[in-house]
Parts: sequence; C-alpha cells; structure tokens
Amino acid sequence: MTMLKKTSQIFNPELSVAPLGIIAMDNAKELGEKINDYLVTWARQAGRDVDTFLIPSSCPRFQSGDAKGFIYETVRGYDLFFVCDVGNYSCTYPYFGYENRKSPDDHFQDLKRLIQAAGGKAHRVNVIMPLLYGGRQHRRNGRESLDAACMLQELQNIGVENVLTFDAHDPRVMNAVPLMGFDNIVPSYQALKALFKAFPDLIVDKEHFMIVSPDEGGMNRNMHYSSELQVTLGMFYKRRDVSQVVDGVNKIEAHEYLGNDVTGMDIFIADDIISSGKSMIEVAYDLKKRNAKRIFTYATYCIFTKGFDEMDKAYRDGVIDGVFGTNLTYTPDELLKREWYHVVDCSKYVSYFITALNHDMSVSSIIDPHEKIQTLLKEHRGK
Repeated sequence: MTMLKKTSQIFNPELSVAPLGIIAMDNAKELGEKINDYLVTWARQAGRDVDTFLIPSSCPRFQSGDAKGFIYETVRGYDLFFVCDVGNYSCTYPYFGYENRKSPDDHFQDLKRLIQAAGGKAHRVNVIMPLLYGGRQHRRNGRESLDAACMLQELQNIGVENVLTFDAHDPRVMNAVPLMGFDNIVPSYQALKALFKAFPDLIVDKEHFMIVSPDEGGMNRNMHYSSELQVTLGMFYKRRDVSQVVDGVNKIEAHEYLGNDVTGMDIFIADDIISSGKSMIEVAYDLKKRNAKRIFTYATYCIFTKGFDEMDKAYRDGVIDGVFGTNLTYTPDELLKREWYHVVDCSKYVSYFITALNHDMSVSSIIDPHEKIQTLLKEHRGK
C-alpha cells in the first residue's frame, strides 16, 4: 500500500477531486467516526489543519412516521461520501406512541432523504453501503422482485456516481448499473490478519490447514483463500427438498461434504453472512465427526438473527473454536462479549478507498490484496 508513504501528497487540495465530506448516517456513526479518525490523522501528517471531515446530519420523524433528512452544514462543491449500514436493527423511531425498530427499508429511505437534502449542490455523491440493501434477493426465480438491482438504479437516478460495498452476496448485481461506479470489496487480508493474531499457533500448510466452503455459492470466496494460502479446498453442498419452501427457500435436508480427509486438520470456513448460524454450526459438527482438529468460521456479516445460544453450545462442546466477523455492520454488545467472537476491523480499509477516490487514484492495489496476504503469511510462518 503506497498511500501512507506519500502523506505529503494525499490531502493536497490540488490533487483532490473536491473538498472531502463524510456523512455518517445514524446507523453507521461508530464506523464513520473510525473512518474519520484515520482520514484526519493522514491529513495532519500531510500538514493540513483539519479537525474533522464529518458533516452532521439527521433524519427526524414525526409521530405519524413521516420523516425528513437534514444536513446541518454546507456541502456545496464537496466530494460527499454517505456511510450507511442498512443492517443496523438497533435504530428506533416513534410511531403513534410506539418505538419502532428501523428495517433495511427504513435505512434506505433515510439514505435517499439525505441525498435529497444535499440538493444537487455536491460536486459528487458516493455511497458506502457495506451490507448491500436487498443483496440477498439478487436474482429472480419465478415472479419475484429484484430488490438490489432496483436499489442501485434508484441511486443512479438520484445522482450517485459510486457505490462501495463489501462482500456482496452476488456482485453480478452491478450489471444493473453498468455506467455507475460499483466496487465490491472483499476484506480477506483483514480476516486472515485477525485469525493469525488470535491464533498465532496455526500452522498454515497442506499438512495442517484446510479451507472448506460451507456451500456451493461460497466456492469463489473460499477458492481465493485456498489459492492465497496454497492449501487444500473442500466444500459442502446443500441437498434440498424442492417440494418444500421454508422462509422463502427450499428446505435443506442435509449438508453433503466433498473433499479430502480432514482428520487432524485445522479448518477455516468463510461466508458472506452468518444469518441464524444454523448452517455453519451443522457444517462444523459434520467436520468434527470427521475428526477435524479446530474449526474457525468467518463471515463478513455476523448478524445471528436467532440469538447466540446455539453458537455458545457449539463453542462449549469444542466444535467451533472461533468466529470472526467485521465491524461493517452493527454488532451488539452481547456478541462482542462472547469469548468465541473476534472482530475484524475494516475501518482503515474503507478509509483507503475514500482517500483513493477523492484523489482519483487507482484502487486496483486495494481491491487485490495478494502482496499484503503473502507478506502476512511470511510473517506468521516466521514466528
């Protein structure tokens, strides 16, 4: 990464596309503040007197549920970056005397309200939406909506030029907006860095370590880890009952394993989302029955929609040794307190992208972390 080596040039106004402004929505305040801290530090290293890049905003609601977006400082001529976490279920609003939790739909509407509040006065509008709105409904089977594709077209129509997301369920959704900037970023380096830090005794070679994909849809993601680490790859596929539909999908009858013997191997399983956690736990129990040594799971978004009891039990039973998840979406305190949970901090990674885009620098080296992973691997093996 060359950006921090040239801090004298990074925040040079002559090199910037426009003055930088960060609007961290209420659903992404913590992530926005961490991003801002990095940007301010780098700007000061470049000799600029900067206190913050954050621009205050809010989306207040009437008791009837109607809302409006406010931006409290000028944004005229700014290169604006909106940071939005549509998965933050801790945000609430009053509604006829009740306290309602905001859904992804509410967060997306608030994002559009704030873009409207900018009134077309910004030099450029960019959206950082790590958990892509509607991303799990990315393709059509029968008469179904295409939420993610429609969302991207809406953003394009109201003036957004770039969308940055992390580990999209299916990045081909970008085909809906071929003329708009769309970057799908996979924080594989950050995940491996957190894994090696938490478990420094890991021996990463073909005799001791394996990558296993939890399903066929995650093969590309896990193939990447396997190729970078030069270890064996296995996979599970979900055998489904096509006659039954449960929660919108065909019921899973069993997870079938395809791959080499896992006896005595440490296993790393990567996915984009741990939703309820049931599938990941079933896969882990199956691997343990096959005499796997330790099992580490990673998901960019660990949301645990049905609570943590089953994962607690899997940890107590010695089935899962660690769960890794990013800080790109809301993480409740009760999850952070779990002994088995490890945070993968991606705020610095997001800051790199903002800096690069604001200065019209290439992002190819950021998207492809090959060199950084190889350096990390050498350092880990040298311990």
